[in-house]
Amino acid sequence: MNQRRKLISRRVAEVPPSGIRRFFDIAATMPDVISLGIGEPDFITPLPIRQAGIASLERGETHYTSNAGLLELRDAIAAHLHERYGVVYNPATEILITVGVSEGLYLSLTAVIDPGDEVLVPEPCFVSYQPEVIFAGGVPISIPTYAEQHFQITAAQLREAITQRTKALLLGYPSNPTGAVMSREGLLGIAELARERDLLVISDELYDQLVYDVQHICFPSLPGMWERTILLQGFSKAYAMTGWRIGYAAAPAELLGAMYKVHQYSIMCAPTTAQVAALSALQQGEESVAEMVAAYDQRRRCIVGGLNQIGLDCFEPQGAFYAFPSIARTGMTSEEFAERLLREEQVAVVPGNAFGESGQGYVRCSYATSLESIQEALRRMEQFVRRHGNL
Repeated sequence: MNQRRKLISRRVAEVPPSGIRRFFDIAATMPDVISLGIGEPDFITPLPIRQAGIASLERGETHYTSNAGLLELRDAIAAHLHERYGVVYNPATEILITVGVSEGLYLSLTAVIDPGDEVLVPEPCFVSYQPEVIFAGGVPISIPTYAEQHFQITAAQLREAITQRTKALLLGYPSNPTGAVMSREGLLGIAELARERDLLVISDELYDQLVYDVQHICFPSLPGMWERTILLQGFSKAYAMTGWRIGYAAAPAELLGAMYKVHQYSIMCAPTTAQVAALSALQQGEESVAEMVAAYDQRRRCIVGGLNQIGLDCFEPQGAFYAFPSIARTGMTSEEFAERLLREEQVAVVPGNAFGESGQGYVRCSYATSLESIQEALRRMEQFVRRHGNL
């Protein structure tokens, strides 16, 4: 009797399900849960942006755009990047509108990775990074970062991990889950290494506008990096547009052309209504972004101070909207802490090892929720830690 062939590809089968969703599924069945788990703004999309999307629908703009996206939006993105960071991209050939940064990441890796190519991935990192490398046929090489270094990767660490098969470096700063922001000095060291070892850099800078008391450094703005960087950006976080699913990639024409080819065959184009709304975000959204950043900053100070006060040591994040406290003194694993905290105190956090093995011993707490909810969550967490912590 013939043995039935395996139906699922080895690449997909070896990737475990996301480590985030299980806790959200449990929380959904429980009353009175305060969620510090979801990584999206609690603000609704600002009114002018919503109105632009509505007006687009009312005008009947429900057809495909060009595969690359609305040229007017690409023009506005090019102007935004030049004004903010001094980088210059040709809207016609070097900017591509994507279905969120998630599609941009998929396109980047699919376009440049051959089977067996190694991609350096500093972690803790966004949950999609290693799986997307694997789906593209590559080999993710995880490199741990540490709270003592403010979760910043160093050129020395990267150098030790490079082999003859290393093709690319995948950077994600400001960081989800740690809130870390790379210093200019640190990035200059990485840039020098990239030139020396001929590395391609995929730089996910989705949280670039959500920084506090520091300046975000756009990687392709560094000397010699424009020509070897794929910049991934989007509207989900800074403009509170997660559900619109709209992002973009910017890269030299040769690299972007390869991504465009994959995009043409797999997506056609990003949603038309979302593109019109994104254009409005660039034209009218900056005041709303500033207001949201100020609110996040207040929450950031509250949650970091509160976590440290109750004995969960937490370095001060300078970007995004996440705190990443250590739970070492409880003696629990990250998953045990997250599940018991949810069941005993109805507070949802994400176990740190969902973001890579170096996240073990930490949990991610999102402060993209109201100040009142954060304060109540801290009160409940203090009760939990007093019962279980070695204080």
